[in-house]
Amino acid sequence: MMDYSNSAVRRQDRLLDQTAATQLLSQGEYGVLSMYCNEHGVYGLPLNYAWDGKSALYIHCAQQGQKLKCINDNNAVSFCVVGKTNVISEKFTTEYESIILNCKASRALSESERMKALELIIDKYSPGDKEVGLKYAQKSFDRTEIIRLDIENWSGKCKKIHQ
Repeated sequence: MMDYSNSAVRRQDRLLDQTAATQLLSQGEYGVLSMYCNEHGVYGLPLNYAWDGKSALYIHCAQQGQKLKCINDNNAVSFCVVGKTNVISEKFTTEYESIILNCKASRALSESERMKALELIIDKYSPGDKEVGLKYAQKSFDRTEIIRLDIENWSGKCKKIHQ
């Protein structure tokens, strides 16, 4: 179950409320998946994702690669989504909004869950091309890995400059 709590955020004056955090989670363009790999140490990479509207994110990838090795080593991962940013050069600062999610990554999902995840991704990134997207997903299904990130807890932070 995903628990939204900003209690551990050091800068309590920069909290992102849960409504804004939920909107960012739903509409964020991409996130950065960070994990630990026994072989290589810390590893992070930007990825497209889709949220199920409840407590899980889905990402897709090839069936082999470093992130899969890392998840096999340790399925505790972090996922960060950054929303709007605005550099304010004359004030030497940046406005921003971001969320950080602590998750458990799962593989070996059922075929139906994997297909539903691909549909969520198509709905998010290619809503006007859903029919073609679903045909493409079906065609590439056997060579596509889906990872579910079960959100355990998350928090949000922002900085707004009043000029």
